[in-house]
Amino acid sequence: MKESIRIKNRRLSFEYFILETYTAGIVLTGTEIKSIRAGKVSLSDSFCSFSGDELFVREMHISEYSFGTHYNHEPKRDRKLLLNRRELKKLSGKVKERGFTIVPVELYVDENGRAKLTIALARGKHHYDKREDLKKRDSKREIDRLTKY
Repeated sequence: MKESIRIKNRRLSFEYFILETYTAGIVLTGTEIKSIRAGKVSLSDSFCSFSGDELFVREMHISEYSFGTHYNHEPKRDRKLLLNRRELKKLSGKVKERGFTIVPVELYVDENGRAKLTIALARGKHHYDKREDLKKRDSKREIDRLTKY
């Protein structure tokens, strides 16, 4: 059995409220998919934006393939996302509203060997929301620690 590749954006739940999620395909080159299968990807600063009617993921870092030649890819290039036209229209309408953004949640390779990106329609958290999340997490950790003994 093959080991599955799953790269998650860990900062996402701290920075955003997630409203809806979608699964999109990505247009990649040969050396990019090889680097993804090696797990050399960072989603931490990446975001999605529209260019015309197409959705692109920006600032997603895929390291250069170590065995690549001069045909190697550029690590932070914009990559096109593949979604249905209905989903694209819905997302573009929501993004035009104030406060909404599209962020990548998780990158994985499916059973057919294709790279898929789970994206989310999200709203940014304020500083006081982040403090509240930290308080909840600390209190839960304290309760778990006390009930353990």
